[in-house]
Amino acid sequence: MSFQNPRFVPDGARLVVPDLRRRRFICGLASLSALATLPVLAACAASQRAPVIAIHHWIGYETLYLARDFSRLPPEVELREGLTAVDSLQALETGAADAACLTLDEVLHARATGVALTVVLVFNVSAGADVVLARAGIENLADLSGKRIGVEKGAVGALMLAKMQEEAGLDASALTVIHVPVNLQHAAWEAGEIDAVVTYEPTATRLMRAGAQRLFDSRQIPETIFDVLAVRSDRLDRQENALRRIATSHFDALEHIRGNRQDALYRIAARHNVSAEEANRALAGIVLPTLSANRAFLASSGSRLSRAAGVLSAVMTEQGLLANADAGHNLFSDCCLPGSV
Repeated sequence: MSFQNPRFVPDGARLVVPDLRRRRFICGLASLSALATLPVLAACAASQRAPVIAIHHWIGYETLYLARDFSRLPPEVELREGLTAVDSLQALETGAADAACLTLDEVLHARATGVALTVVLVFNVSAGADVVLARAGIENLADLSGKRIGVEKGAVGALMLAKMQEEAGLDASALTVIHVPVNLQHAAWEAGEIDAVVTYEPTATRLMRAGAQRLFDSRQIPETIFDVLAVRSDRLDRQENALRRIATSHFDALEHIRGNRQDALYRIAARHNVSAEEANRALAGIVLPTLSANRAFLASSGSRLSRAAGVLSAVMTEQGLLANADAGHNLFSDCCLPGSV
């Protein structure tokens, strides 16, 4: 299915999307104290509202924004935008969001902290979009010895570092690792606080504009970094139909990217404040799985996605990011894919 193609809004202009958040219903039980009522109110609101999806800017989540641009996203669905995945994880933890766009390692971390999540859609697989960038003069990975490298906390950063060190033959003590959230990495670079950085789009493009050069990327670790839609497991049953419509809108948007790429690139570029050419390069760094590929990823316990989860879980346990490896119980479900019953 293809989108209709309305006239594109010029660069710099932003599409105005009304605030679609619904007024939450107030449950009864007025005789109870306010403190005692809070859990009941939260449960009642969650059961009656349409899905709230926590999201932050990443090239692989653009299908949901494109779907909203073309009114394919169910109009009652709210995209709750944050600066980083930390905002999305907090929204899931508090119950303010029903689902979130996350990397697979972030899903595993949330599950370890007690937020039961189930992956229902694979947005993309990183194939070059996650990168290690360095300043001019640092010509290869071995040159990073003794340098300061900025990394956002999480398994993707840990995995990229570990694989980069393995490739370069560098001991962990050879690097000074500094925690820098992705939304602060450009500022840290401009301030001269870091010599290299583990990052991803669109920050990677902005840093390369400033002279950063690519030393290592996720092409060296294929089918390892997955971006997914994860749903609170306790809300999956009652949101299943709405989530299936959301998944359908995602695949409609994929069809638009493939069938009318130039229009899609201009829209993505405007949202990320990059050029259409830069947006095209960023998209080239990810694989966007089809519906059939999603079915293969989500339907089998022995799928490539399941194996990747096992690798990530082991890395996170080794790095102290998980107390114990994730057993994988209810980690994946294909129930929300179009055509599922």
